[in-house]
This record gives sequence, C-alpha cells and structure tokens, in this order.
Amino acid sequence: MKAVVIGAGVAGAASAIALRRIGAEVTVYEAYPDPAGPVGAFLSLAVNGLRALESLGCLEAVRAAGFEVDRQRMWSGRGRLLGDVPRGRRADDPLRSVTLMRADLVAALRAEAVRLGARIVVGERLPGPGEGLPGPGEGLPGPGAGEDPGDGAVAGEVVGAVAGADLVVGADGLRSTVRRMLDPDAPSPAYAGLYGVAGIARGVPEAGPGRTFNMTFGRRGAFAHLPAPDGTVWWSAQIADPVAPAEIKLGAEELAEVFGSEAVPRRILGAAERIDAATLFHVLPPVPHRQDGRCVLVGDAAHPVGAGQGASMALEDAIALARALHSAPGAPAASGLPAALAAFERERAGRAGKLARAAAANRDAKTAGPLASLVREAVMPLVFTRMYTRSTDWLYDYRPGALPQ
Repeated sequence: MKAVVIGAGVAGAASAIALRRIGAEVTVYEAYPDPAGPVGAFLSLAVNGLRALESLGCLEAVRAAGFEVDRQRMWSGRGRLLGDVPRGRRADDPLRSVTLMRADLVAALRAEAVRLGARIVVGERLPGPGEGLPGPGEGLPGPGAGEDPGDGAVAGEVVGAVAGADLVVGADGLRSTVRRMLDPDAPSPAYAGLYGVAGIARGVPEAGPGRTFNMTFGRRGAFAHLPAPDGTVWWSAQIADPVAPAEIKLGAEELAEVFGSEAVPRRILGAAERIDAATLFHVLPPVPHRQDGRCVLVGDAAHPVGAGQGASMALEDAIALARALHSAPGAPAASGLPAALAAFERERAGRAGKLARAAAANRDAKTAGPLASLVREAVMPLVFTRMYTRSTDWLYDYRPGALPQ
C-alpha cells in the first residue's frame, strides 16, 4: 500500500511511523522548510499520549527531550488555591505527564519515521482549489490521474504523489487543504474568543516548586506556568477578547499590564527572557466526513480539541488508523481501505467529540467575566478535586493498543 501523508507535524510524523509499522510505503509532504524548527511553544502530554508514544516506539526519546510534571494546581487571580490534582493522569498511574517544546516532539517523531523508512519531503505544499488540484466537489485526484515523478523534491511532486497514492492522510492542521477537498461542505475554523502568547522567564521564586503545572484564572484570561528543571519558568498567557486582533503585538511588558491584578503571573512576565509563540485559538465544528474510502483526516485537520490534548489526540489517531488498516481484510492491500477507514472513523468520532465538549467548557472558564470568576472562586475549592477523577478517568484510561514490530 502506497500512502501519502500531507503535513509533517505531530499528526503527520506519527502517522508515518504507524503506517511504516504495518508495512505501508510512506511519503510525507510538508509545506514548511523545517517542521521541526521553532514552530510553536511548549505542550504537555498526558498519560494517554505517552502510551501512544510507547506504541510508536518514541516514549523514551520524548521523555529525554522534556521533563515530568506531577501535579496540577489551579489558582484564583487573588492567589487562592482552588484545586490540586495529579497532572494528566490517575493518582495511582506510574506514568507522569511530560512537558516539552513542540519542536522537540516533532523532531523525535520525524527521526523515528525516517529510521523506519518513511520519506519526508519539506517545502512541498499541497495546492488548494484553483491552484492545481480539483476544487470543492470535484474530489482529490485518484490513482491513475497523474504520475508520481519519483525521488527528488521538485515543484508539483506532491500533486503526482497524491494522484498515485492508495491512501492519502490529511495531517495538515486546522486549515487543512485535504479537509476542503475531501468535503466541499466541511466546516471552517472560527476564532474562539481567546488568543495566547507563550515564552520563557528566569529567576522567579514565586513560581513555586518544580514538577507542578499552575493555572491562574485572571480577570482578563488565564495564565499557565511550569518551573522547569533548568531554573527557567515556561509560561503561557491566554487572553480573552471577543474580537480577534488583526495582529498579536503584545510583548512581556504589555502582558504584565494585562495581568496586573494577578501577582504571580505579573512577576513571571516581568522576568520574561523571550517570547516563543503568539497565536489565535480557534474552534472547529465536528467534521461530518473525515474519510471517503481513500482519504482520511487525522489530528487538528479533523478535531482541534484543545484542553492540552491536541498532540495526544493526534498520536492516538495515528495508531488507531494503522491498526484499522492492519486488521482490514486483505491488509495491507488497498482493497481493504474503505472498510478500514470507515471503522477508524467510527472508533474515533465518539472520543474526539466527548473531548471537544470538555475543551469547550475549559475554554469558557478562561473567557468568563468577573461575576463568573467570583462564583468559580467560591465553588471550585469545594468540588474540583472531587470531580476531577470522575470527569477525566475516561480520558486517561485509554489504551491505544500495540503495533507490529
């Protein structure tokens, strides 16, 4: 089976690993020259994501690139502790959540994909409707519609590769070209009322102990920070604004003013050494069709879930896809693709939908007004710790299953 993966980020690189493990011939096309470069800031992997990495054979490499986090603490803007729970796991789980830079996660996944024989071509973008491929409603070119020009990253190679592929995996993120070509009525992302800026600070004793993720609910948004083993503090400021800014121009000083009423975030921002990323947060309605028997969407292309689970869900998708293909009649031949992709879609739809609803509640808490903030400060210490296990066990108990060695 010849597979083409569009996008070499977390979802694409993980898909390449999983597909190679079941014997597929895999080529990955990435629009950016270096997808493992400084794109984005830090991310956290809960235990469900770590188990997916273990199935992919990358767990130890990822652990070495990041640091473990034991606890998650929630704070009011006035510094009152609202909750203290295990971070991204059940209390009795021996695994610990891992935080690392997105670039380091992508680098580890890409290295394993290449080691297993996947080919990664950078600087090659799949053109959209009107740019060289059929427009909405006309579908992606199928086998026989073009010729694969073979090795060598030449202009338009991706078009021929997609045309000659048995399987096309859309791992091209929130603004997926594959999603638009797969379904002319597919939803488009919309601004979520929240934007974020992330960076690194140093020399902030008020940041608290290591191995602890902290979330402060402020008057104008939420502020997350984690003390790292090297003495730095990794932080992310998430600012509520009903109107999306045309450009995020806030530096550390301006952010310190935004969080002027919250002492610890203000102190961390005052000690900021650099800013790594600034981004708008988006929501995407459920995608009604994430596969058509030959093309399939994984990761953010299908479900930008948020709630700190984007990378973990992408890793789960990659394994579920490969396992569905491997168990299909006639696998790994292309004849089993339609049934396998339909089974994959059925399996992932419920989990992704449930997490999207949880993420919406998480996002609403960060964009709540002053009155809601007062209610949260009064109620959360009474219910959060007791409700946490009940509301997250289904997420952390997930086992993705093994892949062929």
